[in-house]
Amino acid sequence: MKFFRRFKAVRWLFALLAAIVSALLVVPVFANANVQPARYGLSQDGVKPTIVLVHGAWADGSSWDQVIPILQQEGYTVDAPPNPLQGLTTDSAYLESYLSTISGPIILVGHSYGGAVITNAATGNPNVKALVYVDGFEPAAGETIEQLAFAMPGSCLAGGGNPSNVFNLVTNPSLSAGDYDLYLKIPPGTDYPGFASCFANLVPPQESAVLGAVQRPLALGALTTPSGTPAWLTIPSWAVIGTDDQVIPPAELTFMAERANSQITYVTAGHLSMITQPWVVARVITQAAQAEG
Repeated sequence: MKFFRRFKAVRWLFALLAAIVSALLVVPVFANANVQPARYGLSQDGVKPTIVLVHGAWADGSSWDQVIPILQQEGYTVDAPPNPLQGLTTDSAYLESYLSTISGPIILVGHSYGGAVITNAATGNPNVKALVYVDGFEPAAGETIEQLAFAMPGSCLAGGGNPSNVFNLVTNPSLSAGDYDLYLKIPPGTDYPGFASCFANLVPPQESAVLGAVQRPLALGALTTPSGTPAWLTIPSWAVIGTDDQVIPPAELTFMAERANSQITYVTAGHLSMITQPWVVARVITQAAQAEG
């Protein structure tokens, strides 16, 4: 009988200790519950932001093929809507309309020309919590893509001052008179290194060849349309800058990012960082989501 009484006492003591340990483990979780959303990229109501990826010129949504599954594996809803590439004003208006269909917080990401589009489309939208520029334009009010691309020497699109060295011009009946669809020439030529070395440098040759074949054109007018009030004035921003970008000189990307107070990440890449360095790009996007989601 004494043995059983001692056994019951010991069992009771272990049960008491287990309860105390359990309480010590559980209390901090509830005590810190109010800070968990920010840590894991959640809004305060426990909802992760939707990440919207906007491609640039001479590209489509497949630009993000390697980034999307990384973000989805992290539990994010990811959208990559088509960018019409018909003009900065209309493209921005289209994206603005698309964003209005999304409830809850949004992390808005733009590559190259897509950076100018998100800069305009996000202005005044309280759901957009962060902007991420991937080798992207961050224009101020009144600036044009043409002005920014050639503000500093080094862009492979300059073509020695002759656009016909770089672009094939195609008449598009849906555009206004005097406007054209611009396609990047594939082979190298006068004052132009060719699609692979200009737009897709550091991309494997076979993949670069496919990108050139399926490129979507940019309307000429998109290069000369003044940008509106920039969203980066009121929305926190991040920037990924390829140190070997041949389209937008890294010095110009840095100037725009610093002016917008963007948090900058430099990466060994050309103009297509999201293709050659998808893990870095995805990490910056998740950092923005965790900070501002």
